Amino acid sequence: MVETQDPPAYFQAHVFVCCNRRAEGHRRGSCAAKGSEKLKDYMKSRAKELGIPAIRVNQAGCLDRCEFGPAIVIYPEGIWYRAETREDVDEILRAHLVEGGRARRLMLTEKDVVPKG
Repeated sequence: MVETQDPPAYFQAHVFVCCNRRAEGHRRGSCAAKGSEKLKDYMKSRAKELGIPAIRVNQAGCLDRCEFGPAIVIYPEGIWYRAETREDVDEILRAHLVEGGRARRLMLTEKDVVPKG
């Protein structure tokens, strides 16, 4: 058996911003209706301004946590956030991607569960 190694990571972090849009009045809402598209654009440009290396900010379809959105998830850690403002985005970028910590007040946790039904 030949052992192989994975290639080095192309990006150190992937940030997925939900930009799903549901019909107006849908019981679950949608992140796009809460402004996620503009926040994603801001996050991309702000990360570039801050010179954060090896990061990719991507638009995502439904991340299935719309009730708590705009929803953001950062990999490889799999940490979930809710960002409603540019200031929230700045806090996430600084705390998580610059300092290597967490933006605790914005984190979605195991307690933030989509209601059944």
